[in-house]
Amino acid sequence: MPDYKKMYLTLFRATEQAINTLIQAQQECEELYISEPETELKIISLQNGQSNEEP
Repeated sequence: MPDYKKMYLTLFRATEQAINTLIQAQQECEELYISEPETELKIISLQNGQSNEEP
């Protein structure tokens, strides 16, 4: 008969490890995002659906 407890615990540990890996990656990406200098936004006014900027 299969050892269901061992199977459950193996799957549980792997699932927990995967979740922790995703959380760590998310935190690293958030840190990269907030450590970057702010992007300068440029407002472009539109007239008749056309941009004022040259192509």
